[in-house]
Amino acid sequence: MTEQLAEREVGRSRTRKEDARLVTGRTTWTDNIALPGLLHMAILRSPMAHAAIGHVDVTPALERPGVIAAFSGRDLAGEMGSMPCVWPVTEDIVMPDHPAVAVGEVRYVGDPVAVVIARDRYAAADALEAVDVDYTPLPPVLDLEDALADGAPLVHGDKGTNRCYTWPLATGDYEAEKARADVVVHRRYTQQRLIPNAMEPRAVVATPPTASHEYTLYSSTQVPHIARVTLSMVTGIPEHRLRVVAPDVGGGFGSKLQVYGEEALALVLARRLGRPVKWTESRSEGYQATHHGRGQLQDIELAATRDGKVLGMRVDLLADMGAYLMLITPGTPLLGAFMYPGIYKMNAYTFNCTGVFTTKTPTDAYRGAGRPEATFAIERTMDELAAELGLDPMELRRRNWIGHDEFPYTSISGLTYDSGNYEAATDRALALFGYHDLRAEQRVRSERNDPVRLGIGISTYTEMCGLAPSRILRDLRYVAGGWEAAAIRMLPTGKVEVVTGTSPHGQGHATCWSQIAADALGVPFDDVEVVHGDTKAAPQGMDTYGSRSLVVGGVAVHQAAQKVVAKARKVAAHLLEANEADLEFSGGTFSVKGSPEATKTIQEVAFETFSSHDMPDGMEPTINAEHLVDPDNFSYPHGTHLCAVEVDTETGRARIRSYVCVDDVGKVINPMIVQGQIHGGLAQGIAQALFEEAVYDTEGNLVSGTMADYLVPSAPDLPSFVTDRTETPATSNPLGVKGVGEAGTIASTPAVVNAVVDALRPLGVSNVAMPCTPERIWQAVKKARAEEATA
Repeated sequence: MTEQLAEREVGRSRTRKEDARLVTGRTTWTDNIALPGLLHMAILRSPMAHAAIGHVDVTPALERPGVIAAFSGRDLAGEMGSMPCVWPVTEDIVMPDHPAVAVGEVRYVGDPVAVVIARDRYAAADALEAVDVDYTPLPPVLDLEDALADGAPLVHGDKGTNRCYTWPLATGDYEAEKARADVVVHRRYTQQRLIPNAMEPRAVVATPPTASHEYTLYSSTQVPHIARVTLSMVTGIPEHRLRVVAPDVGGGFGSKLQVYGEEALALVLARRLGRPVKWTESRSEGYQATHHGRGQLQDIELAATRDGKVLGMRVDLLADMGAYLMLITPGTPLLGAFMYPGIYKMNAYTFNCTGVFTTKTPTDAYRGAGRPEATFAIERTMDELAAELGLDPMELRRRNWIGHDEFPYTSISGLTYDSGNYEAATDRALALFGYHDLRAEQRVRSERNDPVRLGIGISTYTEMCGLAPSRILRDLRYVAGGWEAAAIRMLPTGKVEVVTGTSPHGQGHATCWSQIAADALGVPFDDVEVVHGDTKAAPQGMDTYGSRSLVVGGVAVHQAAQKVVAKARKVAAHLLEANEADLEFSGGTFSVKGSPEATKTIQEVAFETFSSHDMPDGMEPTINAEHLVDPDNFSYPHGTHLCAVEVDTETGRARIRSYVCVDDVGKVINPMIVQGQIHGGLAQGIAQALFEEAVYDTEGNLVSGTMADYLVPSAPDLPSFVTDRTETPATSNPLGVKGVGEAGTIASTPAVVNAVVDALRPLGVSNVAMPCTPERIWQAVKKARAEEATA
């Protein structure tokens, strides 16, 4: 054991514990679960974006082979409440009812209309075609600005408006700063809708009550604890009789940070039929019914002096809610409200967000959740300001960012950034990228009018993550808190169980939490087992999203381990007949100062506690401990991303030639896992810049509804990334850690788009809408040349 503990675990690139089981197929995906008497559920979904439902006749489906039952929305309405939204962001927010199965009206293509239950999934799916539905078409509502116009068709006629809410934030006097500015840059950007593509589709298995009156819901979810509370309220099942299990979960990216109607339906049908019920979405079904991300119109204005000093910023945002409010739909765009100023100092900032209902799939959190949109806006507009002033875009950033000696720094939006060093990360990135050499090459290629232009894109970002401070969430009208729980159980054999309230879906929690516990307790890494994702085994937790797992959940593990050591110290002092103050603890061993031969390992203490033959008076026979963390602040990772893109002006093709990023995520638990998170985030951010877009036609049909139409990049579509790190420890938690799960996505999109525009700016192009497809780039070049010819 001494050899195993010679090297500290924290900071070590440990191969993930989870991987051997995953790659050898010894996994339990929700769709793998087979129970006696299992029935299968299939859902009939609306083919129309907006329509009144005259009748739904499920009787013909009941005549199909293998069908057990079939129900319309009216049949089930008495057994379920409205699906939950836990973030009513304003007092006067419009919150329409959201039935799990539509009653009276459908409001997006994919809205559930009826449900069929059969002995196998194929029989259930085949029987859907027998359900007879009478639709009366209603006008779709698709454009955000048109939706707010007088006389616009209404998504929810009983609400009298398509405006969901208007949420303002203002600090300083922006109009006064604008009045004294030498230059004001105004731009409009579109954040296209994105469709999450986790490796594992959504799936649910619900069991009827057992002899102990307990229901069990297995779900590919990021939020088993939140699902337990909300589904109890929706279905009427008492919370203490509902167990939610997230087994192996194959990715989420925010799409499984949700409580879906299919989960409620499975529970209600299991209760009604007395048999377990399973549902697994198809890919095309998921494209319609799993919530989408982004979907915004951004009007951005920067006011600045002639020498490049930013004075103030104005943001006006229209955010697409889709047809209904899901779990945190209204709050998702507001997560970015505090981040539009980014890393820059300014005197005034004003922000207004209007949520708008449309007849499209509801939106909600997608990797980054509001913060990629904010970073994109400020980083794109800083490039536009630099062009207006004739400054190098990096130089403009240097003139405005917060200096490393100014931390902690309260930003104009009201957040207190605890630590950072933007200079160090940027200098390292520039050196790795060869920035000045690339600028020189760019000038040469431009002078010779090379049809393949070189563009250089910059993104210097920070983000707020570790969504946690409950008092801040209270002020933002979020229903729940942001704390997290962990427990450490020292077993008599010396092994350790770490019970965590975070629920992983690919992040490597079992590995990192084992590293944290192993160091704190001085036990071997392989002797630590992490228990998660089951509300019965891990009854307390607030789950996984917003890059909160390490900075809240991991810190809870560390703090719980410190409590275990403190308890063990009392027992060890008693056994060694020494004062606690005279004990030293190192590498898992208690020793008496000055008497190195007098020792007790923490495992020995655990066994002595188990036997309880010789315990200190008044002490319980346990050294187990739990801890709940509710931090006082978010964490603020930062970094600099640089992208070189070659753009063929004759074909419109954009090829990423090189990509360098230097991120600062504070203290690193496992460098290999951090690098994996960065790589994955880069892929998704680049995908928004160049590939992905949910497209609707004029009737509200999703025309990018399959993987043949919606372009998800694969490895050959992406470059080799050069990644590095600087390390500025967080001061807001004892581990000094910051979040990393969303950083790559947040930073990369503007870096790529800035590079594309930078390549084309000499031709008169100042913007290309995302995704920057070859056609859009070609059209932008064509338009600029036509304008130049007529000037």
